[in-house]
Amino acid sequence: MIARLTYLILFFVRFIGGPAFAQAVQQLTDEQVQQFVQQAKSSGLTEAQIESLALSRGFTTADFSRMRQRISQLGLTQKQSAQPSESNVTRTQPITPTPPESATLPAKPAVFGATLFTSPNLSFEPNLRIATPRHYVIGPDDELIIDVFGNAQQTYRPKVSPEGSIRIENLSPVYVNGLTIEQAEQRIVNRLRTLFRGLNTAGSGIYAQLTLGSVRSIHVTLLGQVVRPGTYTLSSLATVFNALYAAGGPDTNRGSFRNIRVYRSNRLIRTIDCYDFLLRADQKDNIRLLDQDVIFIDHYNARIEMIGQVKQPGIYEIRPNETLRNVLNFAGGFAEQAYSASITLYRNTSSEQQIVTISESENATFIPKSGDRYVIGSILDRVENRVIIRGAVFRPGEFSLEKNQTLKTLVKSAEGLREDAFLNRAIIHRLRPNLDPELISVDIGKVLRSEIADVILQREDVVQIITFSELRQQRSVSIRGAVNHPGTFNFADSMTVADLIVMAGGFSEGAISSRMEIARRVRYDTSGLANGQNIQLFAFTIDRNLRLNPADAQLTLRPFDQVFVRTSPHYEPQKSVVVLGEVNYPGSYAIRTPTDRITDLLNRAGGLKSDAYLPAARFQRRQEGISINLGKLMTNPDVSGNLLLENGDTLTIPRRPDIVRIRGEVLNPATVDFEAGKSLRAYINEAGGFTKKAIRRKTYTILANGKIQPSQSFLVFWRFPKPERGMEIVIPAQPPAEQNRLAPTERAALLTVVGSGLVVILTAVRIFTN
Repeated sequence: MIARLTYLILFFVRFIGGPAFAQAVQQLTDEQVQQFVQQAKSSGLTEAQIESLALSRGFTTADFSRMRQRISQLGLTQKQSAQPSESNVTRTQPITPTPPESATLPAKPAVFGATLFTSPNLSFEPNLRIATPRHYVIGPDDELIIDVFGNAQQTYRPKVSPEGSIRIENLSPVYVNGLTIEQAEQRIVNRLRTLFRGLNTAGSGIYAQLTLGSVRSIHVTLLGQVVRPGTYTLSSLATVFNALYAAGGPDTNRGSFRNIRVYRSNRLIRTIDCYDFLLRADQKDNIRLLDQDVIFIDHYNARIEMIGQVKQPGIYEIRPNETLRNVLNFAGGFAEQAYSASITLYRNTSSEQQIVTISESENATFIPKSGDRYVIGSILDRVENRVIIRGAVFRPGEFSLEKNQTLKTLVKSAEGLREDAFLNRAIIHRLRPNLDPELISVDIGKVLRSEIADVILQREDVVQIITFSELRQQRSVSIRGAVNHPGTFNFADSMTVADLIVMAGGFSEGAISSRMEIARRVRYDTSGLANGQNIQLFAFTIDRNLRLNPADAQLTLRPFDQVFVRTSPHYEPQKSVVVLGEVNYPGSYAIRTPTDRITDLLNRAGGLKSDAYLPAARFQRRQEGISINLGKLMTNPDVSGNLLLENGDTLTIPRRPDIVRIRGEVLNPATVDFEAGKSLRAYINEAGGFTKKAIRRKTYTILANGKIQPSQSFLVFWRFPKPERGMEIVIPAQPPAEQNRLAPTERAALLTVVGSGLVVILTAVRIFTN
């Protein structure tokens, strides 16, 4: 409480000053004092620093007393409440606040053992459901269970009093404090014999047993370099590791994992090395705690860093006289790719760092020092005794040089050459002493037949056995035209045209087998070819069952031949057109002949209905509208507008429309009904007339069939189009005035040109007049 008051006084020390402090305290309102309490809590100074600062500013002890009294009257002083219990642990020390998540801290290597007391999957909670330990020492608040069985049945559940005794009805108190379960059982049984004669004696038929019920709580204090120091309430079955886990374990920045001391009754009873548990799962020092035990974690003595190719890199704590080999064992030893011949050490000196190279033979005797950083490198990505063979052998790959020192023995190790091996030449890729590449050509056939000397191989030689297929262009043949799957296929010897057609999925529906051709490259012999001809053409016939004529039966394909299969001139897929609207039978119709026209389609559709409006008929081809005069076509089918039909054409004949649309620069764009004999100007007036932006002479109409009719002029007279049913009247707008104006720079240039022209004209006039 005093510490909180002293922090509050800091605010007055900084902002009020000593001489006026006593008077200011009396004049402060309750709200101001509460605000000062909150602000003083955020101070980073210690209590001693605050008091020293206050005395230096002229404060007295009486000033402090007045402020404490004022705060006490407002009830602002509160005791620090204990944190809620977790599991079987009650902590009486506040948790050190953790930094916000947004704070960025430099990454550091993990301290070995740091996760032992922070892992959520490892709690070290004491097991309360075990058999009663016979060496358990009884103390106050323990509950004992005394079962009497046999000829008599009785159960007692006494609780050990603060004085250390238990009470059983009709018996005087039994003192059990400090006794083990076995000792207490003997004492209690002796006392119960006054109630149960012959208890626990042979032949008596009555027996008693003592077990432990609910256990008591003990208080253990953790001091030193621990994450959350303080006094903790634990189960009486708790061990040292239970207490360390409750307190967060040693502080990873300062605390020692190898020098944890347990004091009991002011005497050191055990020193714990966590590495025994981490490395060997040895819990011999994980003793059970007693009430008022003290666990002290000292500063670490020395730490080193082990990085690189070890199984568990990290920061390790070392003891005096431990060697580098011990530290390597802590890290799990070398990894599979570790370069173990030497280790690089970065050691701190009084002014800088130095590098030390430690050979493998020194690991057992080299003594590390605090701050050392050991780097274990990786082995080189090279093989010291390797030769490689690739290509046309049965088992290509890497082989040992010792057993394959010559080319012949290497081929034998690779199970010999394949049948497609090119025997006249093999290539050996070799590196010279300066690592420049070198190629060595060998007649592998003669080497294997012992006609020439064998070749001695060297480390990293790569022997390439070439195949025949690698020495020639990839051979293929192709087929085009009326087959199901035209394309290019790999060539094979003795391949015929029929074979190729089968590979292409056979003839398509419209194929004709009597006009097939083969186009063949001319390699050497050009006799019989016209000048400039660079391919040979072969025509042949084959029936639908893929049988050649006898004369063509011997015709086989050669590499890069191209086969062409023609389509019958009478074969053509069905084509159709669509007619919609006011016809008797609308729908899709097949095109019978290439000469079918629009009028033929209308006749097949049963002719026009009575409501059909021919001037509005529209014809669409490939999503593009084509204007036609269907009334004229019906009268004379021989006119040029009677188009030939194509696949996908659509003819639409709407009903007679009775409306006219007016849009553009009119006051009220509208759709009105059609009236025979009504002028175009009358329709425009019905939409409110022209606006100021309208270009009247540019008025045009869009007829129902899509044709556009512009206005016509003669001298100063204008003639608008004649209104028709379903048409659309469009009045365009004048372009914005800004588009016709000259820019300032253009006007300046124009004035300059005009001015220059006037000067020239005036000069010429003056010359002629003189």
